[in-house]
Amino acid sequence: MHSYEVWVAGAAEPGTRWVYWPRVGQLLREPFEVLALKARLERGEDLPYDDRLLAGRVAMSTPGQGLRALAAARAAQPGWARVPLDDRLELLHGIHRAVTERYAELKALLVAEGHPVRLAAWELASVASAFHPDSVADFAAQLRQPERTAAGRRIRMVRKPDGVVCLSPPRNAPTSNSFYGALTLAAGNGLVVNAPPTAPLGVSFVYREIVAPLLERLGAPPGILNVVSTHARAVMRQWLDSPDCDDVVFFGGSEQGLKLERECVAAGKKPVLELSGNDGVLVWADAETDLAARALCERYYGSGQICMTPKFAIVHPEAADRLLKELVERARGIRPAAPEDPDTVLSPVVKRAEFSEFLDEVLAAGGELLCGGEFVDVDDVPAGEGPFIRPAVVRVDGLAAAARLRAFREETFFPLLCVVVPETPVSLDDAIGFLNANRYGLRNSLWTQDERVVDRFCGEVVNGGMLKVNDSHIGCLPVLPYNGGTGATGGIFGEANQPAVRTTHLQSIAVATPVRPREAVFDHAADVMWGAAGAVAGPAR
Repeated sequence: MHSYEVWVAGAAEPGTRWVYWPRVGQLLREPFEVLALKARLERGEDLPYDDRLLAGRVAMSTPGQGLRALAAARAAQPGWARVPLDDRLELLHGIHRAVTERYAELKALLVAEGHPVRLAAWELASVASAFHPDSVADFAAQLRQPERTAAGRRIRMVRKPDGVVCLSPPRNAPTSNSFYGALTLAAGNGLVVNAPPTAPLGVSFVYREIVAPLLERLGAPPGILNVVSTHARAVMRQWLDSPDCDDVVFFGGSEQGLKLERECVAAGKKPVLELSGNDGVLVWADAETDLAARALCERYYGSGQICMTPKFAIVHPEAADRLLKELVERARGIRPAAPEDPDTVLSPVVKRAEFSEFLDEVLAAGGELLCGGEFVDVDDVPAGEGPFIRPAVVRVDGLAAAARLRAFREETFFPLLCVVVPETPVSLDDAIGFLNANRYGLRNSLWTQDERVVDRFCGEVVNGGMLKVNDSHIGCLPVLPYNGGTGATGGIFGEANQPAVRTTHLQSIAVATPVRPREAVFDHAADVMWGAAGAVAGPAR
């Protein structure tokens, strides 16, 4: 059994009670038996643990433990920041090795949490990409630029850690997103992680089984990492009120996150936001429609309950019939099953009522449902209360009509893919304008063979933290960050987000010891008006 107590200052401590995590595959098949065992164990009844039904347990923390975790991170951070950067980066190399070596174990844990096998594999590939040696080398280059000489002085531009980072992973994908915190550790920060009680097991596994042992081998101060588990609202209030918190990393909905951003600024904290997404895909006339359709079907990973899946597409009329035929065939082949099934990507849908509302609005406005939309059970049998929804594809004609619909304007966190076919003649200006008008800004992608279209897309689409061209929409690559966005995705400070950089601040350093004669350092005009030589000799008299 995976069993994790609260982790404060390098030591495990008992919590207030245990939260048991069910195996979601069994929960779908035997809901009453699984939930009954979970409830009785959480009440403290002395029952045998059933590994077939349960995946593990995590202890809930107290407010006092939360405060001591913050204080421990603050006390340990200066000593950890003094460790040479190259040594701290060994933490990231060690995590990359661990993800590779313990891949099967991690994937099994994600599946137990309810992530379909294919979704879990993609998540771990994304993590491995973030910790790839090329990514680590890029982090190092951004954190520490080489020393140069200017005006007779040695100068450097460096990034210094902000101090203590507090991380609240999302409940829909807590494990993979919790790795974000390890990247902030490498920058020299202290870390407090809240393992969400709604899905605490994977987060606790990552930090107790992988990160903590690596930190210990590197000789890090014990308090540099702390893992608590309590309700997000309570821990966020504690972080905002504490002088021992510098940065708050929050994953969640845009409305809640943008409100938190204002509270962070008022409290003197740096907000780092990973919020909702409403990604668009532009499919031009000459696109490889078979590959574009495959990329659009990435919409259905986790039943669309992932921020970075494509939510809508703009399809050139000359490609529309080909693309929609291939898209509908693929979507119809996606069926629900238990997460252990290697062929499924669908998960139970949380916002089932919202799905119906958004779909009804599209259809009432003249949109056409091309496939899907039925509520079904785990065996794909129609059921009004079924937890799954068959992947839906709808078509809307005209950009103006699409712009009025919430299914295009807002994040849709369910398996609904909206396709708009613009009016003819098609304007690339209008298509790019539609993407830029999106209030969210995580990713946008393009499918075309026309380099002029590629150049305009890359040069003129300003919305988003990432642009992809003729590529998997959700695929991650070394060096390129998979976090970060603009608008309602990342807030007013939003951008492509390298965690090891985002939780640091830029500092400039000038060492004037080599300047001769020494009093020349007070000739303030020499360096800017007469060049470097003036710092030594001054202007001609």
